[in-house]
Amino acid sequence: MPIDGSRFRACPAVVLFTAALLCGSAASFAQNSDFNLAIHASDRGSAAEIGLPAYPGAALDKGTDKSSAADLGFAYGETHFRLVVAKYVTADSPERVLAFYRKPLSQYGDVLECNQGKPVGALSATHGGLTCSGQENGNATSTGNIDFSGHHDLRSGSPRRFRIVGIDESNSKSTRFALVYIELPKDKDQEGKSK
Repeated sequence: MPIDGSRFRACPAVVLFTAALLCGSAASFAQNSDFNLAIHASDRGSAAEIGLPAYPGAALDKGTDKSSAADLGFAYGETHFRLVVAKYVTADSPERVLAFYRKPLSQYGDVLECNQGKPVGALSATHGGLTCSGQENGNATSTGNIDFSGHHDLRSGSPRRFRIVGIDESNSKSTRFALVYIELPKDKDQEGKSK
């Protein structure tokens, strides 16, 4: 399925960052009782944890990698990262799946439809700044680290905290789709500019 862990190019950086925190933290932990690092990883991601309803009649899609869900994250002080993915399969058409998720996604803001990395319709960015291409004024944004450009999807939220319903249209007999929630750490440079 095209929407899998290999599409999340930001994850290796997060893993390396987390490993560096863990390796470098042993001395800090002993010296500073205020040190607080929390890491979690499980294969129990679900539509509910993503904040969306399960599609009626859809089954979890284990695919070739034998996993249908993941919930990864860490928190270090004010720095938070979370990625929750749940993959499903249904006999319904991609259009029906996308239509079903429009309303639930709207509770998180504008719903942006993207096909092959380009906006569909008049909306090219949400009020929160989320785009299809991961580019804003020629610069890569947070979503630029996640490659959904080869797929049809709906997304809602901001570049730092968003949800995606991504459709895999490679199989004509069934519709495979993924529900994704991503929370990225705050960009200190952007915080300073907005103040």
